[in-house]
Amino acid sequence: MKCCSAPSGYGEFFSDKQARRDARRYRSKGIGKAAQWIVETVRERGIEGRTVLEPGGGVGAIEIELLKAGASRSLVVELSPGYDEAATELAEEAGVEDRLERRLGDFAVDDIAEADVVVLHRVVCCYPDYERLLGAAAEKAKSTLVFTYPPRNVASRAAFALLNLSMRLRGKEFRAFAHPPEALVEVVRRHGLEPFTRRRGGIWRGVGFSRQSPT
Repeated sequence: MKCCSAPSGYGEFFSDKQARRDARRYRSKGIGKAAQWIVETVRERGIEGRTVLEPGGGVGAIEIELLKAGASRSLVVELSPGYDEAATELAEEAGVEDRLERRLGDFAVDDIAEADVVVLHRVVCCYPDYERLLGAAAEKAKSTLVFTYPPRNVASRAAFALLNLSMRLRGKEFRAFAHPPEALVEVVRRHGLEPFTRRRGGIWRGVGFSRQSPT
């Protein structure tokens, strides 16, 4: 797999079956702790009337929460079409379907408009070229960028190795990656954003960035 390519086999791994499971979980339990951290981080920076962009948003749970909190509009860009039906149902149930747009494509290379806020939850580890992905995210974030990532330690690297081996043995193309955390941060900083908060515990770590005003 070339480092500059989009993740292969994404539609097989993130299927409509997975989408239905995610939708049921959201209906019964709401969003998880790491996703809640993203929502709270964005809300603390001010979300009223702002636009939101989420690559790899899945069934759109984070977008729904941010729209309910006051965001004006949101866009989810997905590589897999498997989430669309479940995501549409959730948006309609929440009454935000007229403000939540979904688009199929590769966020890192497609022509996507800027947004006030860009969020990526459990996405960086699914994309081989993190520099291209986070570079695109940083370029499109007018004020705030928040993303989560897995820690790069013995346990996580072993877990990804087992997952990738399983995918290979089953003839699947999808692969997951434990990218170096500080390298992820530096990519975003090169685009004029600076960290203002971090999530250091749990399975999913996170960093929140704000756009620095020109001096």
